[in-house]
Amino acid sequence: MEGIFYLTDEKNNKKYIQIDLDKHGSVVEDILDSLTIESRKGEKSYPIEDVLLELKDTGNLDKYV
Repeated sequence: MEGIFYLTDEKNNKKYIQIDLDKHGSVVEDILDSLTIESRKGEKSYPIEDVLLELKDTGNLDKYV
């Protein structure tokens, strides 16, 4: 594939890739987003209402709105 280069180890196993961002930059963003989502799967989440209440209670809501 044009703009994609595989880097291999000493046994010629594909180890890394280099991607031409001019050609494939938007796809790389999607890949990185997917990796971020995957890495956060086990994290605790909080309802947005709770976050907003905490920001309001601490006086920090104006900084984010």
